[in-house]
Amino acid sequence: MNIITPTADGSNTLYNETIGEHYHSKHGALQESKHVFIDAGLKFVSTNLTEISVLEVGFGTGLNFILSFEYCAANNIKLNYTSIEAFPLSTAVIEQTGYAAYVPEIIWADFISNYPDALKTPQQLTSLCTLEIPHTTLAEYQSDQKFDVIYYDAFSVQHQPEMWSDEIIAHACSFLKPGGTFVTYAITGKLKRAVKACGFTIEKLPGAPGKREMLRAIKG
Repeated sequence: MNIITPTADGSNTLYNETIGEHYHSKHGALQESKHVFIDAGLKFVSTNLTEISVLEVGFGTGLNFILSFEYCAANNIKLNYTSIEAFPLSTAVIEQTGYAAYVPEIIWADFISNYPDALKTPQQLTSLCTLEIPHTTLAEYQSDQKFDVIYYDAFSVQHQPEMWSDEIIAHACSFLKPGGTFVTYAITGKLKRAVKACGFTIEKLPGAPGKREMLRAIKG
């Protein structure tokens, strides 16, 4: 069961009782998504681009997606968004998050009306946005597509250690284009070594509220 939980910045998150963890930071769900995935990831990568492809590990509530959709729409960037999700939330649960307040009404409407079908097949939300949510695990995910940026937003290593093994990190990184960017809220010595072993250049960045640092890595 998932329980709606307020966070420190006033935005909500969900507490997943099965995993034993929140979907977003208790210090601020909205702040974390913007800081880690939009500012350090999407904005960093999309400079001078007119089209960008995102692979997200962990669609969850869809917060990273709607913020990405909003940014790309405002900047006339075509967004091709693929997000792996083994345990998709229901539309009703996503609507209860209150995230509709954080993006224009049309962005939210395009997302929520296409969400159920995006779990089955890629959906063209607008001329500038496609959304696909493969209902599978990262370990089982396969694609010939190479992406510009990976949002690695799995649950923490304490609650989902299998998502942070050297093998699964290497598998995720294999989907990036040369010069592509990997961003995540976490940073540990083990994670840095795993990403570096895949031929990446490591950057330690200031973390979102509640975390001292985060990881950004560029594929060589």
